[in-house]
Amino acid sequence: MRSSHGDFFVSYQRTFTTLGCPERDLAVVAALVQAHGLDGAELRFLEGTADLPALFARKYSAPAALAAEAARLGLKVVALDTSFKLSDETDEAREALKAFVQWGEALGVRWLRVFDGGKPGDDTARGAMLRSMEWWRKLRAGEGWRSDLMVETHDSLFTAAAIGQFVNAAGGASILWDTHHTWKKGGEDPLVTWAAIKPHVVHVHVKDSVSRPSARHPFTYVRPGEGEFPAAGLLPVLRREFAGFVSLEWERKWHPYLPPLEEALAAAARRNWW
Repeated sequence: MRSSHGDFFVSYQRTFTTLGCPERDLAVVAALVQAHGLDGAELRFLEGTADLPALFARKYSAPAALAAEAARLGLKVVALDTSFKLSDETDEAREALKAFVQWGEALGVRWLRVFDGGKPGDDTARGAMLRSMEWWRKLRAGEGWRSDLMVETHDSLFTAAAIGQFVNAAGGASILWDTHHTWKKGGEDPLVTWAAIKPHVVHVHVKDSVSRPSARHPFTYVRPGEGEFPAAGLLPVLRREFAGFVSLEWERKWHPYLPPLEEALAAAARRNWW
């Protein structure tokens, strides 16, 4: 879509993961979305827990009550982030994933985030990942669920080649592209990666860092626009070509040296970063 001046309007929508505000409740998350002019929230943690189904059951009793509360708050939940890895075929892991579905269905959530799992070149894990996809598809079709899986490029699928091979072997897959991960860990130019995988991407994570070791990584996360991630090249392309959600993954839960999420969102807006 173009403006009267010939410029492209932003096509993607903006959100954040609650990994950046893990102790907050749903009302505070909704207030953050509204205060920063965003389009919704991606739920990973709430009130200190990642076990969202247990939290929802304790606070709202039934999925319809949770949906009513989200509507009252004016909050669009764009994804529920599970801890499930496709490489984990255990009954326990699968039941934990299934526990998210009724809440996602009530909220009208299209995507349940899952991880890939395994390591590059691990054929055993890759076989498990493909079997998990087959299991999920049969279950989803049988139950008539709207919510579906998006696979985050995290453990083994962090290059364009690996993502493409998996998608082809799986007969298609919806991808959550962690742009920083494929850039820093995969060593790829995000524009090259995007060109190769864009037909499969339904959701995008963004963040920024500098090449200075931190407690957990050989790099340090910084406020958007203060680091080395090549956002200036990638984000204009996403504006033209991607209509899904671009999500600021502010990893304060795992990296307590980071300032509050509010500061990151303000920095992104101040620098017109995204």
